[in-house]
Order: sequence, then C-alpha cells, then structure tokens
Amino acid sequence: MADKDIEIKTAPFDARFPNTNQSKHCWQAYSDYYKCIDARGQDFTPCQDFKKAFTSICPMSWVSRWDEQREEGTVPFKITV
Repeated sequence: MADKDIEIKTAPFDARFPNTNQSKHCWQAYSDYYKCIDARGQDFTPCQDFKKAFTSICPMSWVSRWDEQREEGTVPFKITV
C-alpha cells in the first residue's frame, strides 16, 4: 500500500439548502454539473465540484434514472444552458 493519504469529503454546506432534506440540493448539483460541462467542457475543474456534490448526496438510483432520461432526451427538467 502506498504512503498516500486518502481524503474523503462530502458535499460542502450550501446556504441555499439549509434544511436537512437535501433532495433539491441533490438535483441542483446534478443539473449544475451538466450545465457546467455543456458550457465549459468536462476538463473544466470547477465542474467537478458539482459532480462531487451530487455523487455524495444523491441516491445512485436517482442518478441512474436521470442519466437514462438525459440519454433518451426525456429528462423532465431543463439541464442545458
């Protein structure tokens, strides 16, 4: 095993979502990620902050469903710029 320290983080506090129910924060981070990569490309580092947020707080079943809907063009929300 290497001498690298592994740092595990969760999504940082977002003042727009102060309540314990993080469903809206989950969706917002997911849609912000795809808006960001649509506008700036996947190599734009700040986009990865949105991805880290939604992968840490969203149920993966939601993400899988949204991914399928995005591929089919049937996602019920606007996620492009």
